Amino acid sequence: MIVVTGGAGFIGSAIVWRLNQLGNENILIVDELGKDEKWKNLPSLKFADYMNKWEFLNKIEAEALSDIEAIIHMGANSSTTEIDADYLIENNYEYTKSLASYSVEKKVRFIYASSAATYGDGALGFSDNELEINNLRPLNMYGYSKQLFDRWAFRNKLTDKIAGIKYFNVYGPNENHKGDMRSVVNKAYDQIKETGRVKLFKSENPLYKDGEQVRDFIYVKDAVEMTLFFLFNKEKNGIYNAGSGKAQSWNALVKSIFTALDKPVKIDYIELPSHLKAKYQYFTEADISKIKKAGYTQQLFSLEDGVADYVKNYLLKDKHL
Repeated sequence: MIVVTGGAGFIGSAIVWRLNQLGNENILIVDELGKDEKWKNLPSLKFADYMNKWEFLNKIEAEALSDIEAIIHMGANSSTTEIDADYLIENNYEYTKSLASYSVEKKVRFIYASSAATYGDGALGFSDNELEINNLRPLNMYGYSKQLFDRWAFRNKLTDKIAGIKYFNVYGPNENHKGDMRSVVNKAYDQIKETGRVKLFKSENPLYKDGEQVRDFIYVKDAVEMTLFFLFNKEKNGIYNAGSGKAQSWNALVKSIFTALDKPVKIDYIELPSHLKAKYQYFTEADISKIKKAGYTQQLFSLEDGVADYVKNYLLKDKHL
């Protein structure tokens, strides 16, 4: 059995979708559905059972589950604006430590979600060299909670036994429930439907024109393929970036949405909120040489193709994976 924590969430449900495509339905989805609508990601998926995340942890700690082949741990609070540090420590750090310790002891494959938020302002670059882990300085508590586990795993010599994935800016179907944490593609699509225009933040950095701040955008289908590479290649361990390897501007991103909708490009630039100014990243770009060296050779979606697939085959059709 393959366990996917956060299996009703964005990347987690996409992983289950892809496993189904590959013929695997012996999947235990672990999550905490709460009051949002991520449950809507589940009806189209095929899986053996669903379990609440705290019940799952209790069963793991009591050694009450057997026949687990792998735990793909996507479950976490992923809000970059969450300020309850104790909550993030419990959910993103302590919970992950428990699952990792169990997996290593029982020789269960463990793959977990780290985050590009661990890189902070990018001053030290975006290399997934584990020797640099202790030098990184995240800009928000979410990133720090992920950084804490990366450092714990490295310090306890687990990075040669487990695989961690640092996801960059992921966009794609099954993210509707994420509210303000939805991708700009999802938000911009709604804005275009309502007003025919898109709002982007002005630049506060003289090195970047308005809308020319850049990010590494990766389509969720590529993020899933990179993740499952480590399920099918169990000898590949360590912490790896999952990104396109190519930084592109917000302007390029939203122009791809207008193109997919066959609409004229109309962008309004608005002031960057004061609470974001100290935490705003102007440049992110994944160094993906490490995952390529590990043997990952699959062709990635271009930004234009990924956005077009998302808009035409999912957003316009109000469809989940």
